Amino acid sequence: MQRIAQFFKVSEENFVNAMKEDFPQYTEEDIRDMYESLSLPKRATKGSAGYDFYAPFAFSLPPGATIKIPTGIRAKMDENWVLKLYPRSGLGFKFRLQMNNTVGIIDSDYFNSDNEGHIFLKLTNDSNEGRTVDVNAGTGVVQGIFLEYGITVDDEADGVRNGGFGSTTTSV
Repeated sequence: MQRIAQFFKVSEENFVNAMKEDFPQYTEEDIRDMYESLSLPKRATKGSAGYDFYAPFAFSLPPGATIKIPTGIRAKMDENWVLKLYPRSGLGFKFRLQMNNTVGIIDSDYFNSDNEGHIFLKLTNDSNEGRTVDVNAGTGVVQGIFLEYGITVDDEADGVRNGGFGSTTTSV
């Protein structure tokens, strides 16, 4: 097994600012407590491919509702590797909990972005059975899998990333 990556927390200031933006119901003290309680992603067993990412706070998601969650986590990985994020199979199977972008793609150069490579999750309860998803703080909600990738022989990409969603979009 190759060891190609390491998880870190983003700075406390980054996490506080991200939480304040979408969750004004939490005080700064509440958010700082959440930050202290953040767990780095980890595998449940030695045979697990996925690293579980944990909810930093409790939330309830009725059918059709969406939530954007700042994880407080960033991933440093070797070049030519990508971290792909998927809903944990139990939540997807039981509740049709889905990621809005289907699969989260965290590129190796995202770690050095101005936002510290802060990984966000945007989840939707796509239940067609009327079931509400209740998640406690510290519950694994998505899993990340590191995969190696290749490039074409004529690839000439030389751009430098600075940002997250849509920051590398180019015109043809």
